[in-house]
Amino acid sequence: MHPFAYVAPSTVAEAVAVLDKHGDRARPLAGGTDLLVKARANVWELDAVVDIKNIPELMKLSVSNDGLSIGAGVPCYQIYDNSQIAAEYPGIVDGASIIGGIQIQSRAGVGGNLCNAAPSGDGICPLIIHSAVAKIASTGGTREVAVEDFCTGPSRTVLKAGELLVSIEVPKPAANSGAAYTRFIPRNEMDIAVAGVGVFVQLDASGKNFVSARIALASVGPVPILAKEAGNSLAGKPVNDETIATAAALAKAAASPITDMRGTIEQRKTLVEVLTGRMIKQAVERARG
Repeated sequence: MHPFAYVAPSTVAEAVAVLDKHGDRARPLAGGTDLLVKARANVWELDAVVDIKNIPELMKLSVSNDGLSIGAGVPCYQIYDNSQIAAEYPGIVDGASIIGGIQIQSRAGVGGNLCNAAPSGDGICPLIIHSAVAKIASTGGTREVAVEDFCTGPSRTVLKAGELLVSIEVPKPAANSGAAYTRFIPRNEMDIAVAGVGVFVQLDASGKNFVSARIALASVGPVPILAKEAGNSLAGKPVNDETIATAAALAKAAASPITDMRGTIEQRKTLVEVLTGRMIKQAVERARG
């Protein structure tokens, strides 16, 4: 491993100053579950590692009437151990609870999962369906990017050299809404999704009709996919098997997978259709309480 400097700033300003100085040869350290693996494999040759765990904004987790704020360094277990988050943001809890095992979840967070930008990342689709926004800092100020636009390719994001993900901001869900995320893996020993689907739905007061929906797909494209047409097809329609089947077919059409050692194009497309139907039904159940 290439020798590097370890820096532990206490403010966002100090962190982005170091990142800006070293450019592509510096990386932030939160859980380290991705960074350490890539550094040891010489995927990254680093001059500086910036430990963000002493920066309050990046370790803050809060839920209020305004919504949910997840600091970029908050580990997964803090999310799924929070009863209010579990009640209001079940889709995010679904994702956070299956990122690695319990030991990994004590270190890794959805912020790092997002920045790693793996198409199969289990924390990303749940953020997309919940309309989350990434708050990014640099020496020039801050900017916000919708999570569905954050990943630009495998292991690539909108983050520029010197920029730092500070937090993920999630709006408060509307009344009569529910969400769910699941994935298919080939066996328990291979903890990478062959396909994954997240669904958010809002129902009317009767619980019998869809008001709106968002559907996101994992591991079936170069980036996590917001299947807009599939989600939009549910709006204003009754909650029934025909409506759900139409949306599932549109989600299948939105997938653009490849064939690899974990699965074929045909298998992945079929999985998307099946999982979308299941997750719509589960999201509806949760919306109905």
